[in-house]
Amino acid sequence: MFDVLIVGGGASGMSCALVLGSAKDRAYAREKRIGIIVHQKASHLQDALFNNVLGIAPGTTGAAILESGKSQLVTQYPHVAQIEKEKVLEIKRNGDQFTVRTNKNNYSSKLVVIAVGYTNLMRIKGLEHYIEAHPRAAAEKDRIWLKNRDHLIEDGLYVTGTLAGWRSQFAIASGSGAHVATDILTLWNNGKHTKVHDKI
Repeated sequence: MFDVLIVGGGASGMSCALVLGSAKDRAYAREKRIGIIVHQKASHLQDALFNNVLGIAPGTTGAAILESGKSQLVTQYPHVAQIEKEKVLEIKRNGDQFTVRTNKNNYSSKLVVIAVGYTNLMRIKGLEHYIEAHPRAAAEKDRIWLKNRDHLIEDGLYVTGTLAGWRSQFAIASGSGAHVATDILTLWNNGKHTKVHDKI
């Protein structure tokens, strides 16, 4: 049983996992079980090249960021479970929790964060009735979003990044993942607005 399970290992999913993982020493997050299904094959980062992102050296590839993100997560926050080489097929609500079915296993989680891309090839069963045409993408690109309000699809079910309706920019996707993470931390902290910063 996870307290939160993130589906997708791109910019928004990894950012969400890093912020959640960084709260490990806070009383409200200390016992929480966090997982991320790090499916990255379809990520738009695979063929991205970055020259215009603050803090990232010009010429850095998206593929390099995907790999360094996984290493950063395991080094800094090893308590966050990384589930690799599994693809999510279905998400189903069971009372106050969710069952996430992959091509290899079933997982239970109290909260689920959907952090996959916004192409119309997204085929996770159980999400069909939330799919609409993307509000911030060119119509000819045939992009989709999961209808949500401030990243929340329904109670306990979140969406991040381009699939949440945002434009396809690395900084926007990363920020969206961090936004959802702080919303979850706030929920765990009994509604008290929460963020996590490290200081020198």
